Amino acid sequence: MGLAGVVTGSAAWAQRGADGGEWRVHGGDSGFTRYSSLAQIDSSNVDRLEVVWEWTTADAPILAEHTQLSATNFEGVPLVVDGVLYGTTALGQAYALDAATGATRWVFNPEAVDVTQRSRSGLGFVNRGPAYWADGDDQRLFFGALNARVYALDPKTGELVEEFGGEGWIDTREGIPRIANPSQYTVTSAPAICRNVITVGARIPDGALRRSMPPGYIRGWDVRTGKTLWTFHSVPLEGEPGNETWERESWVYSGNTNVWGNISADEEFGLFYLPFGTPTNDFFGGDRHGDNLYAESLVAVKAETGEVAWYFQMIHHGLWDYDLPTPPVLADIEVGGRRIKALAQVSKQGFTYVFDRATGEPVWPIEERPVPQTDVPGEKTAPTQPFPTKPPPFERQGITVDDLIDFTPELRAEAVKLLDNYVYGPLYTPPSIKGTLLLPSYGGGANWPGASLDPETGWLYIPSMSRLLQMKLVTPDKSRSDFAYVRTGSRVEGPQGLPLIKPPYGRVTATDLNTGENVWMVPNGGDGPRDHPAIVHLDLPPLGTPTRAATLVTKTLLFVTEGSGRSGSAIGGGKGFRALDKRTGAELWKTMMDGQVTSNPITFLANGRQLVAVPVGSDPPKLVALGLR
Repeated sequence: MGLAGVVTGSAAWAQRGADGGEWRVHGGDSGFTRYSSLAQIDSSNVDRLEVVWEWTTADAPILAEHTQLSATNFEGVPLVVDGVLYGTTALGQAYALDAATGATRWVFNPEAVDVTQRSRSGLGFVNRGPAYWADGDDQRLFFGALNARVYALDPKTGELVEEFGGEGWIDTREGIPRIANPSQYTVTSAPAICRNVITVGARIPDGALRRSMPPGYIRGWDVRTGKTLWTFHSVPLEGEPGNETWERESWVYSGNTNVWGNISADEEFGLFYLPFGTPTNDFFGGDRHGDNLYAESLVAVKAETGEVAWYFQMIHHGLWDYDLPTPPVLADIEVGGRRIKALAQVSKQGFTYVFDRATGEPVWPIEERPVPQTDVPGEKTAPTQPFPTKPPPFERQGITVDDLIDFTPELRAEAVKLLDNYVYGPLYTPPSIKGTLLLPSYGGGANWPGASLDPETGWLYIPSMSRLLQMKLVTPDKSRSDFAYVRTGSRVEGPQGLPLIKPPYGRVTATDLNTGENVWMVPNGGDGPRDHPAIVHLDLPPLGTPTRAATLVTKTLLFVTEGSGRSGSAIGGGKGFRALDKRTGAELWKTMMDGQVTSNPITFLANGRQLVAVPVGSDPPKLVALGLR
């Protein structure tokens, strides 16, 4: 951990979730609790939920004309302010709807997508939503786009606010070195705002074939004018703290180390909390020896200056693509009689790291422990990695024979034979030329939908997936790559096409942040393979599926999606949407949507009626609002 200045604050600032029946911030509040105190929908009537309105995405006409486009991964989390719902589509259009009826008020198309392309990511086009800001009568709606611009719109009209950047937008690529082509640096996540400063991360593609890649520098801009106020170099320049952790001057060409997920903020302390990703390249670090700050680190920077307040690196010299995919959750908790303004960061590898969010001090000890070392020529693994002592992991970590499928003795015996085809071991067993089993996979564990917090109890609800992948290093075609090794990842087939490991394959875990203990854990994501011919006769309970599930907590319930998928790190996705008992995890209600529920649900009041809205990746995608009949 690094401490670069202690931040103090005197105002009482508890994390309360969304206020007043609205949803003004992507995460419910800037601390990403994804909580609402609304209670009209509860365990006694949740089974009476029905569709109140549906809005077919504004992308539909474009998708109908350009059938090669992949835009069903509708991940935008909408906002609700003064009876109006604001959101973004997968193709990066901003929209405003009447929150009570779903009627369109306006649509703004920045034309940021080349419609002759199929996609810029394996998951299709992605945009995760807008940010709202107001100061008296001055109101702005901000959103990023795949052309790396951040736009400012008048929420009433959908027109550009020209004061911002001079034309109504800023180009986030300005000042970023080593951008070889536009697809290397785009904006997909929602901006964050703190103390009238706006910031946003960038998507820089994984799987780079060249050592030279753009770095994910973070900038702060004036929320009114768009003027650049500061820049934080995530790959430190010469003379800056952390530069020495990029040995052999690898900071000169190394990139990525970006915040591709959402960013949390704390108005009281005036901090942005930046969850950084992996450096170039994800699985071979022979060209970047050293710990590689600030890769795979949580960094708290002062919103007004960009100065580092504190940081903690979760992975030294990362080789597993265990970037931090989620915004940390701000929580006011009580530990051993001591009240703490805390922060909980869930991770792909299945850990929950808990810190004092003002100082960065761990709430419970985090120990450096020895980890397996590499035998790959040119690689230099870190001798230790940080392990939180509390809470316990919410996912299985690493592989032993005891983790193998054991529904029947025959399946177990076949699984044991298959295991010999791979390198395997505890968490942080490095990638290999033979092929290393990775559990959790580089998709998680936790992924970008993140966790939710009940601020009344201090319970954190974490959706995650247990997906086993093989990570193998291969020598690339030298005409295409200047790396000694690049990765090739693949699914791992178990006996007769079943998973190699035991269920559950997707789960939700409730963790009490006051005690640092996991309270309950239930499968999530559907039946899994229980209808497979080899095990159907066993009449097994639901086994869960490894998808990117998402949660919403209310005063009365925990809503959970079956999640999205369709990539090497997640399977298929699911159409199910459920309500669980917050105290036990028991299922209280379930409905099936027309497509995958692709992002986090929100809840709000519309004309005094509580509605729950979910993005659905049907074809075409749509936003669906449910309420009590």
